[in-house]
Amino acid sequence: MRKVGSQSLRGALLNQPVIDTSPKVSDEVRKTTCYMCACRCGINVHMKDGKVAYIEGNRDHPVNKGVLCAKGSAGIMQVNAPSRLRKPLRRVGPRGSGEFREIEWDEAISTAVGWLNELHETAPQKLAFFTGRDQSQSFTSFWAQHFGTPNYAAHGGFCSVNMAAGGIYTMGGAFWEFGQPDWEHTKLFLLFGVAEDHDSNPIKMGIGKIKVRGARVIGVNPIRSGYNAVADDWVGITPGTDGLFILSLIHVLMKAGKIDLDYLARYTNAPVLVNAAEGPEKGLFLRDADGKPLVVDRVTGEPTAFDKPGVRPDLSATYDKDGVTHRPVFHLMAEKYLSDDHAPENVAERCGIPAKRIRAIAAEIARVAFDEAIELDQEWTDFRGETHSKMTGRPVSFHAMRGISAHANGFQTCRALHVLQILLGTIEVPGGFRFKPPYPKPVEAHPTPHGDRRPGRPLEGPHLGFPRGPEDLLLDENGNAQRIDKAFTWENPMSAHGLMHMVISNAAAGDPYKIDTLFMYMANMSWNSSMNTKGVMEMLSAKTEDGKYVIPKIIYSDAYSSEMVAYADLILPDTTYLERHDCISLLDRPICEADAAADAIRWPVVAPDRDVRGFQSVLIELANRMSLPGFTNEDGTPKWKDYADYIVTHQRKPGIGPLAGFRGENGDKEGRGAVNPDQLNRYIENGGFYVAHIPEGADYYKPWNTAYQDWAVGMGLYDSPQPYLFQLYSEPMRKFQLAAEGHGDKQPPDHLRQRLKDTMDPLPIWYETDQQGNEGFTVNALTQRPMAMYHSWGTQNAWLRQLHGRNPLYVPTKLMREHGLQDGDWAKVSSPHGEITVPVMEMAALNENTVWTWNAIGKRKGAWALQQDAPEATKGFLLNHLIHELLPPKGDGMRWANSDPVTGQAAWFDLKVKIEKAAPPEDAESQPEFSPIKSPVGTGPKDLAWKVGK
Repeated sequence: MRKVGSQSLRGALLNQPVIDTSPKVSDEVRKTTCYMCACRCGINVHMKDGKVAYIEGNRDHPVNKGVLCAKGSAGIMQVNAPSRLRKPLRRVGPRGSGEFREIEWDEAISTAVGWLNELHETAPQKLAFFTGRDQSQSFTSFWAQHFGTPNYAAHGGFCSVNMAAGGIYTMGGAFWEFGQPDWEHTKLFLLFGVAEDHDSNPIKMGIGKIKVRGARVIGVNPIRSGYNAVADDWVGITPGTDGLFILSLIHVLMKAGKIDLDYLARYTNAPVLVNAAEGPEKGLFLRDADGKPLVVDRVTGEPTAFDKPGVRPDLSATYDKDGVTHRPVFHLMAEKYLSDDHAPENVAERCGIPAKRIRAIAAEIARVAFDEAIELDQEWTDFRGETHSKMTGRPVSFHAMRGISAHANGFQTCRALHVLQILLGTIEVPGGFRFKPPYPKPVEAHPTPHGDRRPGRPLEGPHLGFPRGPEDLLLDENGNAQRIDKAFTWENPMSAHGLMHMVISNAAAGDPYKIDTLFMYMANMSWNSSMNTKGVMEMLSAKTEDGKYVIPKIIYSDAYSSEMVAYADLILPDTTYLERHDCISLLDRPICEADAAADAIRWPVVAPDRDVRGFQSVLIELANRMSLPGFTNEDGTPKWKDYADYIVTHQRKPGIGPLAGFRGENGDKEGRGAVNPDQLNRYIENGGFYVAHIPEGADYYKPWNTAYQDWAVGMGLYDSPQPYLFQLYSEPMRKFQLAAEGHGDKQPPDHLRQRLKDTMDPLPIWYETDQQGNEGFTVNALTQRPMAMYHSWGTQNAWLRQLHGRNPLYVPTKLMREHGLQDGDWAKVSSPHGEITVPVMEMAALNENTVWTWNAIGKRKGAWALQQDAPEATKGFLLNHLIHELLPPKGDGMRWANSDPVTGQAAWFDLKVKIEKAAPPEDAESQPEFSPIKSPVGTGPKDLAWKVGK
């Protein structure tokens, strides 16, 4: 070993390069809300020389507490994407060509007003206004309501309405934005059908937190990626059989007596009395003179209102009245779920899960829920006036998303999962599932749908809602649909989010009527947001015999040059998320946590460098030009000049507006309070958000806890306390069944009677999805969104394109061997509707009869300012080409919607295909190919760099 002298060492040190280990990142930090997925995390936007230099997580934010994913950091590239639209556009070539001329905003607004104003005054239903991944739905629905069209909805009908509606009809809330696991106390966490795109940072943080404590995670998903890859146990279930698996778990738990009888008696409708006699009242609840459901009191043996102070509901007692026996819901559940039809041995083959494993999972759930129950020394008082000294928790929690929802049996599957939680007593208790304000809300707290056509006047209420029975359907005097998507009809009675996937198809067919103008926002319906993609493109450009377009006018707003832009007649260019005001509101889709109500804003941290405007402000200008009701003062002047003005000064009820924080003239009120002109500035000073914490002792048992109910009233979440029972048995569903059986004034058409009887069961059931017409197509085909890309515009994140620039079809080992396939080979994948030819890759951690790919990677040439040879446009592909909005013909002369028969949710994941080895296409590009469209923004540079400052 050679010794180095001190002089040599000093010289070596002096020759070292000078490195700035703490470079100046920014001149200023502006705090706002991320838009790169639906988490809506808090971000610190570092500014240098007036430009965005760096984005990091906001440590003070309630959603992410400083954690930020790759998408959030890459938002810089989203704001600077070459595909951003630059000016309003007017089509000059045929639809689909992408040929436009740039126009000024005055011409754009005047054109839109000219098209819309006559419809508002004469036939508002001829406007179909639908929005995609819109995070301001309380505002866009308000605009549509005051325009007077019945035709409004957002993307939920093809996303996850089954999850939301199934939860609200059962327990007054659902997963994700409605609630979350109790990460502090959970010991067993089960995920059903959860991919990586929704709520990603909170789930990642939560899973990390519970794993540190030694809690176990079970992932139920045909595909083992993302969260399922880090689960301790992966259940590779057969797609569409989750409900069957869940009901089998219920069977095992009920048979073993591992259910929380006290919880069921106190907080659910398990003890509510149901009419058992044949006739128009069969299956309905016995009620008192005030309409309250009755239970038998264990103390008196008499029927009593469920909420009477001191009542002890009996789960077993029956009651005879006027010769009619009334039985508790719990009796009906026992009859249904203890049947051997639900035994693991009788469902295992269909689920792809061995009976022994189903029993083992049920045993683990029971052990953790009952043997490892926890107690918090926290006193609380319930809605019957009884004070409890402790809060008992069953530390099993669940989370589910689109994977179990996007099936034709998705609504009942989602209800089944909620019933499983309720039977265990794991909702709103320590260690279980917890609601986020403004939930829980019973069905009765939500509006019913409105769709009356009132020329020149607003609708009498909101478009979307929760029907209580046939009386709430939106049918005209002849029994025809009032809405273009046929929401709230006998075809899908409880379609709480509408059917966006049916709008273009129905409009093109003129069924139930023709429309004049299709107005869409952020809905890429000519590409990845439609079933039957090629067919939809043809519908958008279809012409009548006299050469006019079947859909006469199409207005579209987007920030980017997406595939849908090419099919519009008028383009109203939107800003990016760092250039506009947004409101993440308690009236809409807030950012609350289980312990707090919270909302947030976005604000223009940078000014647009293009001639674009925020879509919500454009809607206000349109409303002002048309003097729409609701937007106009009595003297005829506009109420609001732009969306920022609306956010601050609009009030849905006295003292309640879009934002809950810093209300009152001095900004010292929360929830309820007068308008504060300085409200937006206060939010900006506070980091772009506001949090109102739930008082200690009010944070569990929310539906029944008087302390929570009183706090919620003070916050403006409720007008008065409204405790309620969880609805294991859904009376609204039974009312639709009764109509199908021939009872009541409103009757369904004969061809739908049997389907209503079969699918509208008031207790959750499982049924095979409609496979007629799919003969020979036996392989399940699914899509998932990757964690690095949320929607199709995620392609603009240049830093992340290398992760998902192309997408193979992932094929399980068994099918790879059967078809002689190896990684990189090509396969023809076909369905009754179409075929694609794509490269394949083997995946072992995959249900053995399921293929899948990433969603929305494939792009059409000419869109998104991508190079012609971009991998997204050559190797990327969509499964959408194989899916149709209608089911294959069944021989009955009708084409049935490819939707859930209860809610109308698009049944994307019922797709069945066959797979065959194929020769690579001559150009080695995924098939089908479509001709390039012209880009109104040109093509971006081959290499995209972003650096600000020195």
